[in-house]
Amino acid sequence: MAESSINPHHAVVQEDSVAKKDAVELIENASIHESMPDKKSRAPELVRNLSPETRRTLEDALRRKIDFRLMPLIVIMYILNYLDRNNIAAARLAGLEKDLKLHGNQFQTSVSILFVGYLLMQVPSNMLLNKLGKPSIYLPACMVVWGIISGATAASQTYGGLLACRFILGFVEAAYFPGCLYYLSAWYTRKELVKRTAVLYSGSLLSGAFSGLIAAGITNGLNGARGLSAWRWLFIVEGAITVFIALFSFFILPDFPRTTTWLTEEEKQLAAWRLDEDIGEDDWVNSKQQTFFHGAKLAAKDPKAWLLLATTYGFTATGTVTTFFPTVVKGLGKNNITTLLLTTPPYLIAVIAILGNAWHADKTGERYLHVALPPIISVVAFIIAVTTTAFAPRYLAMCLMVGSNYSGYVVTLSWISNVLPRPPAKRAAALAGINALSNVCQIYSPFLYPTSDGPRYINAMCVNMGMSIMAILFATILRFHLTALNRKLDLGEAVDGVDVGGEERRNQAEENGLPGIATDNGFRFLV
Repeated sequence: MAESSINPHHAVVQEDSVAKKDAVELIENASIHESMPDKKSRAPELVRNLSPETRRTLEDALRRKIDFRLMPLIVIMYILNYLDRNNIAAARLAGLEKDLKLHGNQFQTSVSILFVGYLLMQVPSNMLLNKLGKPSIYLPACMVVWGIISGATAASQTYGGLLACRFILGFVEAAYFPGCLYYLSAWYTRKELVKRTAVLYSGSLLSGAFSGLIAAGITNGLNGARGLSAWRWLFIVEGAITVFIALFSFFILPDFPRTTTWLTEEEKQLAAWRLDEDIGEDDWVNSKQQTFFHGAKLAAKDPKAWLLLATTYGFTATGTVTTFFPTVVKGLGKNNITTLLLTTPPYLIAVIAILGNAWHADKTGERYLHVALPPIISVVAFIIAVTTTAFAPRYLAMCLMVGSNYSGYVVTLSWISNVLPRPPAKRAAALAGINALSNVCQIYSPFLYPTSDGPRYINAMCVNMGMSIMAILFATILRFHLTALNRKLDLGEAVDGVDVGGEERRNQAEENGLPGIATDNGFRFLV
């Protein structure tokens, strides 16, 4: 990221008091070519006088403290979120269709209906979280509710009952993932965010690995226990685990840097100032600053948000293969238990792939290549999947398709916060809106995997291939757009018709897709 230097001594020394007053006004209204007040002078009192060495030591300790408190728990919570959402695929192999007498496209509809509720609630949920400023209460409370609903799915006796459970489950689960993306962006700087987002998303991939192992164990050991089928035990066990973990998370999960209780006053100031320095503006302060409709309006008016949506949609649509992964792997011709076990390695490989790609993206500060190169591998994997039925190459393709798709996806998720950082209400709306709209594909994708299309699922694989290409295309357009914006900022030119300089200009800049005052403090978009 290009940073403009801060030089508070730029003004030519004037000889009379009027000229000196003009110099002060010049500083107060500085543009990108003019100097800004020394960043150190704007730092909080407890941070201002720290030496660079002390500051670095304290910040390293603070980052470790935040990582230790946040990351393990939110990953576990996301594992259970994804597990409760997608365990219906394993339940299918454990007898759900037979017991509920599902026929035609009824199973596909049961999968699809969850995402109707999921889409409807994401934006309102994220804006509510932003308004309340209490993720330590909001996210665990939602987790308790979805755990209960997931467990109650075991009591379904009819197709209608299953549909009702799935719809309500999606409605409640919608709070977690976009909420977590926003939550992380309120704690970590832009260059720290990709790695943490990748760690978070590894939870979904680990849930895919665990889902196969858990389902295999339950199918083999609990089928018929107390008169219940294996698929019913699957929902009961996983729902109970979710509620148990949620109750503990109430006492562990923190709020935002300025409002959390387990940071000292110095740590609070440093945690907030890190983000202020990174973007050039302060982040969440109190609920009075957060406006639901204003944030959504800013996000909808920003062309960067739409380019990010198109890129994310490509990845999300490609990733729908994981919803039916046990069904696809079943096409390799193995029995149910072996099939469930075979679903584990592709997810474990994917965890390694996304963490490696994210680590390198954070280390280099580069975004585009880390988004656009992995889906090229996805395209190759889908081509292999539709051109052969031999076990070895098809299983290799399945091992590649998951990791390559999600490696680019997690960097894209962080890119959202990188290029739409302020105000917080806008970032919250953008994260939720992009995640919600990109999941529209989940509504129709189940119908791409009818049993009659097995084992190759040619239509589905060709659509996935096209969606990977779509992600590459729009990521490329976004890169050129951000590069052009950065060039204008470097030259001090108008961006989207807004001149650099003046308080009114700063407000207008925010309306036009820039983080307001941050442009004066050296903000540049990460490309």
